[in-house]
Amino acid sequence: MLSQIYTLFVKINNKYKVIQMKELDKIDFRILKILQQNARIPMTELAEKVGLSSTPVTERVCRLEREHYISGYHAHLNPHLLGKPPLVFVELKLQSKSGNIFEDFKKEVLKIPQIMECHLVSGEYDYLIKVRLPDMSAYRDMLGNILLQLPAASESRSYVVMEEVKENPVLDLD
Repeated sequence: MLSQIYTLFVKINNKYKVIQMKELDKIDFRILKILQQNARIPMTELAEKVGLSSTPVTERVCRLEREHYISGYHAHLNPHLLGKPPLVFVELKLQSKSGNIFEDFKKEVLKIPQIMECHLVSGEYDYLIKVRLPDMSAYRDMLGNILLQLPAASESRSYVVMEEVKENPVLDLD
């Protein structure tokens, strides 16, 4: 059976790259699902779960990494035990939408380690930002001294999370 190979022009880590990707099969999807649940699973156990030997499974995982289907492996940390309980979502509006303002904004945001996520969104506000800091005083300082000092930042709206009902970093691959 011949498998198709695709050539794509994709943006990875803020750089555009041309990559060739093999079409994923059922075994690739099973590997991805299992690794999302437990990225530390031994290759022998992963191989057993997908019905192959260790060598082809290791080769598949390496290919999935090389083709950027797997972009990294991360430990899921408990923010409450680490003294970072307040989670805040911030909507941020830019005063101008012309020129290089979005690129300038992005360059500055990438330098701020307290920002966990930043998304350009549609709607009344331009960005949705996720931050987690030790306390509300630290958030207030960050809002005034960092976020509202970003290029063209003009207005913000904050939402302090009272309860984290569901957080699931797993993609639905079914």
